[in-house]
Amino acid sequence: MKIISKTFKLLTVFLLVLGVTGCSDDDDNNSPGVQSNTIVDVALANGFTSLAAALEATDLVTTLQGTGPFTVFAPTNEAFDDLLSATGLDLSSLTPEQEELVTNILLNHVIVGQEIPASTLISAGSGYASTASPGPVNGSTISLYYNVDNGVVELNGGSDVVDGIGADVTTPDVMASNGIIHVVDAVIGLPNIVDHALNNNNFTSLTGALGSENLVGALQADGPFTVFAPDNTAFGNFTNPNSNALSSILLNHVIDDFIVAADLVNAVAGYQKTLANGPTDLVDDDATNLSLYFNVGDDVVINGGPKVAATDIVGTNGVIHVVDAVIDIPTVVTFALADPNFSNLVAALSEADGSSANPMYIPTLQGDGPFTVFAPNNQAFADLLDGATVADLDDTLLNSVLAHHVSTAGNAVSGDLNPNATTTIPTLQGDDIIITLPGTNENIADVEDGAGNTDVGIVAVDVQAGNGVIHVLNKVMLPSAD
Repeated sequence: MKIISKTFKLLTVFLLVLGVTGCSDDDDNNSPGVQSNTIVDVALANGFTSLAAALEATDLVTTLQGTGPFTVFAPTNEAFDDLLSATGLDLSSLTPEQEELVTNILLNHVIVGQEIPASTLISAGSGYASTASPGPVNGSTISLYYNVDNGVVELNGGSDVVDGIGADVTTPDVMASNGIIHVVDAVIGLPNIVDHALNNNNFTSLTGALGSENLVGALQADGPFTVFAPDNTAFGNFTNPNSNALSSILLNHVIDDFIVAADLVNAVAGYQKTLANGPTDLVDDDATNLSLYFNVGDDVVINGGPKVAATDIVGTNGVIHVVDAVIDIPTVVTFALADPNFSNLVAALSEADGSSANPMYIPTLQGDGPFTVFAPNNQAFADLLDGATVADLDDTLLNSVLAHHVSTAGNAVSGDLNPNATTTIPTLQGDDIIITLPGTNENIADVEDGAGNTDVGIVAVDVQAGNGVIHVLNKVMLPSAD
């Protein structure tokens, strides 16, 4: 909110210095791409002198005289006057930084490449459009939320929203040769991700939860953040079966980075760290951050369950993606089930659960922990089985092998390993494993298993769950023959 208030003060200074002067003749009117009766011409003809003056001072006149098409939400002179009266700042000249902010505010009133009549907005009922205002990362642009209330198109929650974020369309469909103008009754401010959530009634459960856990201020910080935002239906369906702390659940939806949908799709699958804390590490008792796994098929799926339903709602400090379910705190089993690279491991765990020895690995690894799990990838199991299946393995051997990949000594993250030395980790099976840093070949670290094999490598580290951590192996470890 403070960012928006500061921005409006800068706009006030700008308009006071400029005065209500109107737009002067532009020498570029006859240059290629410049048209007559453009957005700028229509604004002047309809008396939008404050808007036209602001466009001229920020070098946006020629832009809006281009071929377009543009959709422009044009504040009236009265809207600018109300803003000036509310701030009451002393006269001052604009610094380059202030001029940039004013430019961004004006661009937040412009949609490029589309001529959108009011009937289209009313028919849709609600939604988001991308403005021309630059977002927090190069190439991103700020989103504008619209909804219809009693036939009135409201922008960013409407003109009743505090701190100057929203506006109402008062006169729609003023046509120009290169686009369309909708007159609005207020200057539209630059929303952060909290503003977007507050202005959309589909997020009332989310914003209520953020308020109850005192997390609103954290998400109004500079960021940039990526938020996977459950809608009201998602919250309504969530029963918190494991009684996890609400604050941790909420922070498990936030990544301290700016990641748009295209980044997820291009990556296909991967892990990110959220702002939620996992168990402390083994050596220093420092907090860890939970991991979030995503993979892309017909949908973008998070941790094997929640699906991304809408993407790329951009604010000044981050981006929101809507998810259809609450992302609960993951266990190590959550990641094993979600990540197809562990399908052979899951098959082995499931086979062991159904064996005569019946150690019930999956329910055990869904417990409190903390566990350190050394998880062989699919190729590791394929190399071990050599065409057989896990069902072909002796039950006792299978259970012993799986137990050799689990430690209950604590949450041993990669930072707990001795650099340029060895670290000994006890396993649930009884034999120790010995980890050596740095690894050889392409291994992050080399591992000697209980049988004395030294060709095992750790190839990925620190997939952090709420009840432990996973490190990925390229070979299946074998316990001693004793």
